[in-house]
Amino acid sequence: MLLAKVKGTSQHGILLLAAGFLLACNSVPVPEVPVDSPSASPIRALAPRHKIKPVETKTYVTIAAVGDIMLGTDFPKNHLPDDDGKSLLEPMHDLLQAADITFGNLEGTLLDGGEAEKTCRNPERCYVFRSPSRYAHLFQLAGFDVLSLGNNHARDFGEEGRSASMQALDAVGIHHSGRDDDIASWTVNGLKVAMIAFAPFKNSHDLLDLPAAVATVQGLAATHDIVMVSMHAGGEGLDMTRLPFAREYYYREDRGDVVEFARSVVEAGADIVLGHGPHVPRAVEIYRGRLIAYSLGNFATYYGISVAQTKGLAPLLMATLDESGRFVRGQIHSARQLRPRGPVPDPENTAARLIQQLSRLDFPETVLQISEAGRLYIQDSVAQLEESGQIQPLTDR
Repeated sequence: MLLAKVKGTSQHGILLLAAGFLLACNSVPVPEVPVDSPSASPIRALAPRHKIKPVETKTYVTIAAVGDIMLGTDFPKNHLPDDDGKSLLEPMHDLLQAADITFGNLEGTLLDGGEAEKTCRNPERCYVFRSPSRYAHLFQLAGFDVLSLGNNHARDFGEEGRSASMQALDAVGIHHSGRDDDIASWTVNGLKVAMIAFAPFKNSHDLLDLPAAVATVQGLAATHDIVMVSMHAGGEGLDMTRLPFAREYYYREDRGDVVEFARSVVEAGADIVLGHGPHVPRAVEIYRGRLIAYSLGNFATYYGISVAQTKGLAPLLMATLDESGRFVRGQIHSARQLRPRGPVPDPENTAARLIQQLSRLDFPETVLQISEAGRLYIQDSVAQLEESGQIQPLTDR
């Protein structure tokens, strides 16, 4: 009956009949909406009037950090890699590129030509480093985001040499800090990050002037979410793995009290302190919830810096911080320098096991745990985050 009526009805009548049929079969009343209302669509009229509150989640930042890097020098003689350095860092690229922020200490300069400020009595034992400016691209390919230019080799070719290094890094988009007017500042995962490099050397952010260092870090903490501090400090040599908890000297040169400095800048607002300079690994600790690595040793130091024994260990520290800068967990990836190659992964975890031992000796009461495989964690903190599903469980404790 309905079919016959439809067939004999105009197109306009068919639409009216169809609408009436649907309304009759639908037990849910349709709210009356004025025709001229901007929300006259039935779909919009039936939409829920409440919003589901999104789950609040934290933001995390992962930092990869290594120690001293010198990819070859052409002064006073040519000691550049045969392949122009292209393969030196390749075995570590995956790890270096996996972090949100990758940090290292550039020993020497990125400079084409120029006169050395330092003199070498013996060209065979000349600790003056000048890498071609094109080597900045090697750091970019490896995944570095920020480099320290605060060390005793940054001015091997005077302040002009450090300026040249800054320009070379700027050209490939790598941040830097070292000279006393140079502080890196950028945004990562929506968080504002600063990195400042301290050293006890001329025209650098002065590691020996503790009140000034504290004031500077306080200022950065007031304007940044994450504050990274780099320190080139401490004695040098194979016998420098243990912390003296006192002022250190190298050839009568004051290299500062690294524990006093690191803890002071953490109290001022630093979220992670990354040490280098002794050329050997040192202990790590958690202080007020922040990670301090007292020395990351050498990482990639092509002919010119010794890699004998523990000087050849090349740890790569990976640390995860939350949005407030507190340490969540980390990993020490062990590598070793094998000349003429650069750093290569060490399946024996030698660097991690050494840092584990040193940390237990120097900080026996620290809350930081270090596994044989190099995992860094605070037991209760990690367990809570794993249970909440915010981070994946650790497989090795």
